[in-house]
Amino acid sequence: MIRRHLEKKLRLAAKQYPVVSVTGPRQSGKTTLVKAVFDKYAYISLEDPDSWAFAMEDPRGFLAQFHRSAVLDEVQRAPELFSYVQGIVDRTDRAGHYILTGSGNFLLMEKIAQSLAGRCAVLHLLPFSKSELGGRKMMDLSRLGRVPRAKEPVSIGNLFDVMFNGFYPRIHDKKLSAPDWLANYYQTYLERDVRQILNVGDTEAFARFVRLCAGRCGQLLNMSALAADCGISVPTAKRWLSILEASFLIVLLRPHFKNFNKRLVKSPKLYFLDTGLLCYLLRIRSSDELRIHSARGAVFESWALSELFKNYYNRGNEPDVYFWRDSTGHEVDFLVEQGQELIPIEIKSGETVVSDSTKGLDFWRSLPGQDKCRAVLVYGGDSSYMRRNIAVTSWQDWG
Repeated sequence: MIRRHLEKKLRLAAKQYPVVSVTGPRQSGKTTLVKAVFDKYAYISLEDPDSWAFAMEDPRGFLAQFHRSAVLDEVQRAPELFSYVQGIVDRTDRAGHYILTGSGNFLLMEKIAQSLAGRCAVLHLLPFSKSELGGRKMMDLSRLGRVPRAKEPVSIGNLFDVMFNGFYPRIHDKKLSAPDWLANYYQTYLERDVRQILNVGDTEAFARFVRLCAGRCGQLLNMSALAADCGISVPTAKRWLSILEASFLIVLLRPHFKNFNKRLVKSPKLYFLDTGLLCYLLRIRSSDELRIHSARGAVFESWALSELFKNYYNRGNEPDVYFWRDSTGHEVDFLVEQGQELIPIEIKSGETVVSDSTKGLDFWRSLPGQDKCRAVLVYGGDSSYMRRNIAVTSWQDWG
């Protein structure tokens, strides 16, 4: 089993809270992780029809069968349980009493907010990070913009194979064909989460909507244009985007609003959290095709952002990541907020750093008070070094 970085935070949370919830996309490894960490706990999955029926018909009796602590998997399928769990943990006041997992963040978080606020630690598990696949420690975010720390060489393949295959655990564990597995995964997502749970009647239109989103990866989101291209209303487009966000398939990166005497862009940028799924939706058929595809830069940018989000989530933190762009077109791909400091990050998929690669970082440093800020350039080459006080970071050392 590949060790997950979230394990440390998960064990700590179970010593501090009576309930710990682990959410994330389907097949991100939640069940494997909690069963390994809490191997002495009773385990039951609400995906099992008999268990689900028991929980729905007699929630008090269902919970009474667990004499000590329990892992309740896919618990959002039995929302009636949450109020009873609240009553039990209020009486026992025992840390680590219940471990809950769920794929539907939109349903699970609503129930936690209603019944378990203040009693539940909420953690998110995304598919593998690059450092998990390579058996390395997480990137130290406090060192962003400093000389990249040398790491032991661990090969997980070339850049384009890594991005094309994506990071869902089953692909790597079972050595499966990524396009075949992702096609089945995506169809299951449409049929189960979208049609059954959220009652999206026209899954064909929704599937078209998702592919249109993939084509806009790394771009400013124009909601009206997206809705018009899909033939749906703007409110429907907003609702469907919220579904994709809550499913951990996409993230809408918000702009940083600090005003440097420029008119700033206020629309978010859209990214996918798994590059394998993104390549599947873009109909990229191989890693060789990705290497020369027009979306290569957007896929690489999406991968770099997903590694940042995984790093934050694996530490139990919410990402402090934004982008910056003014009305004249000056842009910084990502801004990481660390206290009062803003660290600009540029993402370039090329294997060679040229003078134009740091244009966004150079402009940022020309703004008032930013001339000495730490800065990072992540690129597709193999060497990491300092260049004009910019930490030029290989994709190998990112994540």
